[in-house]
Amino acid sequence: MAPRDSLADPVALARALIRCPSVTPEDAGALGVLGQALRQLGFECHRLPRQAPGTAAVENLYARLGSGAPHFCFAGHTDVVPPGDRAGWSVEPFGAEIVGDRLYGRGAEDMKGAIAAFVAAVARVIHERGAPAGSISLLITGDEEGDAVNGTRAVLPWLAERGEVPDFCVVGEPTGVSALGDVVKIGRRGSLNGKLTVTGTQGHVAYPERADNPLPRLVRMLDSLVDVLLDEGTAHFQPSSLVLTSIDTGNPVTNVIPAEACARFNIRFNTLYSAAGLEGWLRKRFDSVGGAYRLDLSLSGEAFVTEPGALTERVAAAIAAVTGRLPEFNTGGGTSDARFIKEFCPVVELGLVGRTLHKVDEHIALADLETLTAIYAALLADTVFGDRGV
Repeated sequence: MAPRDSLADPVALARALIRCPSVTPEDAGALGVLGQALRQLGFECHRLPRQAPGTAAVENLYARLGSGAPHFCFAGHTDVVPPGDRAGWSVEPFGAEIVGDRLYGRGAEDMKGAIAAFVAAVARVIHERGAPAGSISLLITGDEEGDAVNGTRAVLPWLAERGEVPDFCVVGEPTGVSALGDVVKIGRRGSLNGKLTVTGTQGHVAYPERADNPLPRLVRMLDSLVDVLLDEGTAHFQPSSLVLTSIDTGNPVTNVIPAEACARFNIRFNTLYSAAGLEGWLRKRFDSVGGAYRLDLSLSGEAFVTEPGALTERVAAAIAAVTGRLPEFNTGGGTSDARFIKEFCPVVELGLVGRTLHKVDEHIALADLETLTAIYAALLADTVFGDRGV
């Protein structure tokens, strides 16, 4: 077993991970750094490259310690978004510099810091208690910030085939709003992207009777959507919303009626809806306007919720034990890989405070990194190390 002070320090591992410029789909050595640390703790590690047709190859890592129940899985990603304009950074984006009481670098908040905190938590609890009564695993992908087709979604069936589906999972996405541990995500809204293309007949604006202008029909179709109250929300979700994001004809001149016009929109929906149900709702409204149109839909994920129960109670207890606060359970924000994991086991999200993710000068407070490590350690002790099973 590795000495406590070599792997139980989340700052050292977070810095090593940040120094790997793992912009999706590049791994840049990040999973190698993580795998080396986990093997020192006794984990069995599997590198799992995945590549769907027409996509870039992506590296994933699955590591497990122990074989008993319950099986606690920590899920996350080492890929990051690009740093953007480096001139806007006050430090090197992949330098992992410590300035005062903060650690800077792309991925510090989202979410290499949380991965480092979890590994440090495992190291501390193993040092204090020995081998776990249950088992611990990490499912780490390099394809969360991208198309998310070669990462967690692709690896989960492999786990199922091996009979290694977790009993529950914590995803290390940044969830804190004002303070670490003040929010735990117990679900996510669904996200449906739409492109509506209305077709007509091109013509000269001086002779509109000789053309079929698609724009008035597009406007009427959109007008049937924008002022509609989809619902008033549920116990765990805010009201569903439809937001227009683009209207375009691709028409560079003023004297031509275009042959087609298109609009793009996004629907964020709660568990009162499904993607199939929303498609039917959309087509009914568009059909009522009439005329030729094409509707292309892309689903990022269905809405889901992990109902409060054993898992959420233990997560809340771990946060309270370390910070003295009780978290709010909510489902706000965008999507995460939890949308794939929920098909296999109960899942919640708990990570660092999300103030600077994807921004210039992304950073985390060193104190928060230590606090998150303590929360994860308390949660591990309460579940897979024999105190109480979930």
